[in-house]
Amino acid sequence: MPLEIKKSVRQMVAEASAEIETLNVEQARALLGQPGVTFIDLRDPRELWREGGVPGAVNVTRGMLEFWIDPASPYHKPLFASGDRFVFFCGGGWRSALAAKAAQDMGLTPVCHIEGGFGAWKKAGAPVEVIEPKSGGARACAMDVLPVPAFIS
Repeated sequence: MPLEIKKSVRQMVAEASAEIETLNVEQARALLGQPGVTFIDLRDPRELWREGGVPGAVNVTRGMLEFWIDPASPYHKPLFASGDRFVFFCGGGWRSALAAKAAQDMGLTPVCHIEGGFGAWKKAGAPVEVIEPKSGGARACAMDVLPVPAFIS
């Protein structure tokens, strides 16, 4: 018997997109390097190593985002209490739409995401940096450099 779901991922992305700010690549590119703006790369580290990344972006794997945002979480990262504007992106824009909606629902503002994600960024010829695992010269990803705290019950 096939799985019957109540809401498809496509529907969830459409609903999130109706409630969040979406930037095209040129709008996002204009924010790159601006004070008070942090780009958040939600892709898996293997995607970063394979495709490269937006210069200066912080890698936050999608599964940890809400935990890193919440100040009451044992995994909270002070970055998310900085007051910065957060520009989320993923490979194609779906994960980042859902992430921006979740962050916004949690009270993190201002947040937005890049339409078409890193794929659109790269296709538009926007700057890309090489990312290698535990490399001294290239930006490392979250799994390389951020400690995982002990679980606090």
